[in-house]
Amino acid sequence: MKIIGRKSIDIAVQALSRGDLVAFPTETVYGLGGNAYNSEAVSKIFLYKNRPQLNPINVCYPSFEKAMNDVEVTDLAMSFAEKFLPGAVTLILKKKSTSKISLLCYAERETLGIRIPNHPLALELLNALDFPLAAPSANRSSELSTTTPQSVYTSLKDCSNLIILNGGKCKLGIESTIIDLSTNKAIILRQGAVTIEEIKEKCNVIPVIANESYKKHYYPKKTIVMNAKSVNSNDALLAFGKPIKGAKYCLNLSYKANLLEAAQNFFSMLRKLDDTDANRICIMPIPDIGIGKALNNRLLSSQ
Repeated sequence: MKIIGRKSIDIAVQALSRGDLVAFPTETVYGLGGNAYNSEAVSKIFLYKNRPQLNPINVCYPSFEKAMNDVEVTDLAMSFAEKFLPGAVTLILKKKSTSKISLLCYAERETLGIRIPNHPLALELLNALDFPLAAPSANRSSELSTTTPQSVYTSLKDCSNLIILNGGKCKLGIESTIIDLSTNKAIILRQGAVTIEEIKEKCNVIPVIANESYKKHYYPKKTIVMNAKSVNSNDALLAFGKPIKGAKYCLNLSYKANLLEAAQNFFSMLRKLDDTDANRICIMPIPDIGIGKALNNRLLSSQ
């Protein structure tokens, strides 16, 4: 495994073109990319992540226009694309019968998840390729998502041939919002970096929130205590705003109680506390508004 910088992006392109995998940054979390047209490359993603084969994989494109080669686009989908792409949403659309996407990406379903990341290095990589990238988060399945090249290295350390494209720390730090637009409704399958309020305001639609089938993907090893008002001396504390006292370890999502800053730090700080010898991770209350809803959703799924 090796970490490379932007000036070595041609190494990443060569690796992907021969069917190997590359972890690359997006504005949300790091993705584990492989040629979405190459079933052998996609199968490596399942192997590296220890991911169930029936769990479909989202596909990254350099533009929505390129994605239209593989999916059917409705007026509703065009509205979302105009307002949010490139950006932190994954759109579920009906797959075209002419698509060459590996069936491993969509698990023989009729729909495909597409993503156009809003990150200059990710877009530079995608534009240098003549195929889209199957790209779930760059971590072992059921582990916390990765938001730095170092956390990718730690999570996937047994994957000897992996190349990590170093884009520093992810700006948003929480996964994309997954929206099913394959019917005439907007159904949120996973709350994420784009909030429900933003969707209502920009697209003038009221999305339906589904029972989130994605919520069990990511969780720490330690017991999570939400809305903590007190801690024990053997606990780790993930604070928000002014920290409570008494924990063995303490990291603060945002001293200023800023939800965007909290989201950026969320996975990296959870990972650090999960690697300590603390008995539990106690988390101070996070307001259940805006992106705070996505953070609380991730914490609920870990309990």
